[in-house]
Amino acid sequence: MEKRNVDDRLSNLPNDILVNILDRLNVREAARTSVLSRRWIQLPATMSQLTITAQDFCRPRTSMSDDELRRINAAVAEATKSILARRDPGGCTIRLLSTTFFLRDDTPISVGRSVGNAMATHEIEKAEFTVLTENQSIDFPIEDKLNYGIQFVSFFNECPNAFAGLTRLHLENLRFSESDFVLNILGTCKQLKCLSFVSCDTEDWITLQVEHEQLSELSIFDCQFDEVELKWLPKLTRANFEYWINFAEPPLSFGHVPLLEVVSLSNIAVSSHKMVKLSTLLFETSVRDLRLGFRCEKIWVQPECWTRQLAYVFHQLRIVNLVEIPEGYDLTWTMFILEGAPFLEELYMTVMDHHCEMQMDKEKRREGLYSEKKGVEWKSTTSNFKHHSLTNLIMFCFQSDDHMVRHVRRVLEAAVNLKDVYLYDRVPCRKCVDVKSKRFPRTKKHRCLLKNRMTLCIMSLAVIHFLSPCRMRPDHSARTLQFSNSLCA
Repeated sequence: MEKRNVDDRLSNLPNDILVNILDRLNVREAARTSVLSRRWIQLPATMSQLTITAQDFCRPRTSMSDDELRRINAAVAEATKSILARRDPGGCTIRLLSTTFFLRDDTPISVGRSVGNAMATHEIEKAEFTVLTENQSIDFPIEDKLNYGIQFVSFFNECPNAFAGLTRLHLENLRFSESDFVLNILGTCKQLKCLSFVSCDTEDWITLQVEHEQLSELSIFDCQFDEVELKWLPKLTRANFEYWINFAEPPLSFGHVPLLEVVSLSNIAVSSHKMVKLSTLLFETSVRDLRLGFRCEKIWVQPECWTRQLAYVFHQLRIVNLVEIPEGYDLTWTMFILEGAPFLEELYMTVMDHHCEMQMDKEKRREGLYSEKKGVEWKSTTSNFKHHSLTNLIMFCFQSDDHMVRHVRRVLEAAVNLKDVYLYDRVPCRKCVDVKSKRFPRTKKHRCLLKNRMTLCIMSLAVIHFLSPCRMRPDHSARTLQFSNSLCA
């Protein structure tokens, strides 16, 4: 009797606790619990978090053959239909219904119809589609993108009810033959809060004027639009815009975005690119968290001396993250951010050459007009500048080279209330196996000497930490991964 009670202790928990446990499992694992007892059979139908992804149906160490893709997609469609059909209409609220599937065969339409029917009979707080394509290559043929675009348009037209209730949509590798189709998506998906485009475009280059009442997060990655105007987005809080390699300057402008706080801008700049003035580009915004990516190539930001316009743009800045600054160049130019942002609290910097992502072939670099001189020179017009808000300086891929040591000294001297300086060794990359840190201080003696060099004749109470990536603080680690995925993820 005692053994039976011990074995059944889990089932004796209240339903809401058991459902909370199931909500933390993927759909396949949650469905398997139904074999435990009659009571457990009913529980999956009351889950509030339903995440059905193609990855959950992949077999371990199985190549993604055509048959395997078809099997995975069919499993996603069947799971979506089965789980939603078992729920009682008007029953428990579905707080999240997220589906991830490949754009092929009839699976998208099947999933869309199941979700659309559920929206008509259930209360769903968040509904998400992540639409994948089989070809993940960046340089795959235009014909494939056109075919994917045609398939998506068919899916979209067959499932208007599902798209009308979506709150998040991720699309990739699509080319639309109708130039206004992107606007159709925005017009139909009126509940949309998160939208991400990856390598999407139209046959005719268009000016994309984005207007949406509910949209709060927007990510545009490697998309070929003539210009993107964020014209009227009263609830937009986060924006990610990456790669405008075919343009002399970023084809992006900000209109009515009163709540915009987090902005990520990244590009591989070549010789033809003009330097971008942030005081002009971000003039209509009040950004608090700014991330600038350089992809180990030419610095595309124009350092600016203090002006009222720069002060207006930077007045709300609290966090700046400078990603993949090319190695071997003077870092003085980054001080213009400190001078323009009096309330900046945290400055992140990653200085590295990421060989696996760079174009290393000399001939191809010459043909692609890549810049051989990647750095930028700047001299402050403000003497004895002091910053009173910066508390943390975080540098990834630190090396004991003179230009890095000099930069730490500049910050120590200017930031009078600096509390901590975190200097991390090179973050490991499986693809860049031959690139190893040779000048990171590893011994106690070397670190002591380096600290003395950094603080010589400087009265600072800041604590300097030398750390390996395996000892990285969680908040710092989150910054290194912050924009590697879509903002809407």
